[in-house]
Amino acid sequence: MAHAHLPTTEAAVAAVREIAEEFGREVVVTHDVGADRTSRRTGVGSFAVTDPDGTLPHEAYLEMGGAPAVTVQLFAEGDAAIVVDGVEFRDVPRDSVPAFLRSVLGGLAFVRSRFFPPGQRLLVPLPGDRTYSEPVPGFSLTPWLARSVRS
Repeated sequence: MAHAHLPTTEAAVAAVREIAEEFGREVVVTHDVGADRTSRRTGVGSFAVTDPDGTLPHEAYLEMGGAPAVTVQLFAEGDAAIVVDGVEFRDVPRDSVPAFLRSVLGGLAFVRSRFFPPGQRLLVPLPGDRTYSEPVPGFSLTPWLARSVRS
C-alpha cells in the first residue's frame, strides 16, 4: 500500500501534528533550517547556509508527550529517525512516518521476546506488509513495552 507523499519536511511535520491531535498527544517541534544548522551537512563549506544547489535544507525534531515516549527527527534527505521508548528506528522513509506513528499509537506495535539467545525486539507493522523491527536495548522493559509483549 502506498503512503501519502510528503514532499517536504514541513508537510511531514503537519502530518505528525495531525496524528498527535488524533491520539490526544501534545507535540513539541524544533526546526533547523539552513546547511549550518542541520545535522547531516558535511558536504558544504564552513558558514554555508544553503546547499550547493542553492536550496535551504530543513530538519525538524518532534517530541510527543505521553506513553510511549516518541521522538521523530525528520531529515532534509527524505528519511527519519524515530525513537519509541528508547528503541531507535533509523532510515524510516519520510512518507512512512505517519503510518509508523499510527501503528505505534494505535496499539499495533508489539514486543517479541526470545528465550535463547535472550532478547526482545520491538516490531512495528505498517500497511502493505512492511514491518520495522529493532532490538530493545538492555534487559528491562519500560511499562509500555512490557504491556506490548507477545509470545
